[in-house]
Amino acid sequence: MDIVETILPGVGIRYDFTANSGVSLALVIDREGGADLFTFDEDDPDRAVSRLQLEPEEASQLAELLGAPRITQRFAQLSKEIPGLETRRITVRPDSPYAGHPLGDTKARTRTGCSIVAVIRGESVITAPTPQQRLLSHDVLIVVGGADGLSAVEELISPPPTG
Repeated sequence: MDIVETILPGVGIRYDFTANSGVSLALVIDREGGADLFTFDEDDPDRAVSRLQLEPEEASQLAELLGAPRITQRFAQLSKEIPGLETRRITVRPDSPYAGHPLGDTKARTRTGCSIVAVIRGESVITAPTPQQRLLSHDVLIVVGGADGLSAVEELISPPPTG
């Protein structure tokens, strides 16, 4: 089986392969140790039809069961390659001032120095979202930058409730 490895700077590592059954799969291991497993439409290989999201502990347990020291070692190496660069998943809460508004309205990069590199919406992943991309309640934003900037984006997108 051929596996294509792609480094996603600031995000993690993506592994693409086709199972013997003919199903195209992608495994994305993020910098925090979580993982997303995607399957793709046979007729449109760019359209994900399912997504299984694993928290870091779940991904670690599954990797242990499957015996994945190669993936674990490669991910640890990637995390050391770009010191100070982190990623964070930030959920757009229903009460967010930007729910229903274009991403560009946030001015996140200008205000925080961080970049929103993807939007996860249900089973879909929108990579490299444009400023016109409308943010919806419950979208999960993949944000890349320094720790302080990431905290600033989180407060900007979904500030803590007042009162």
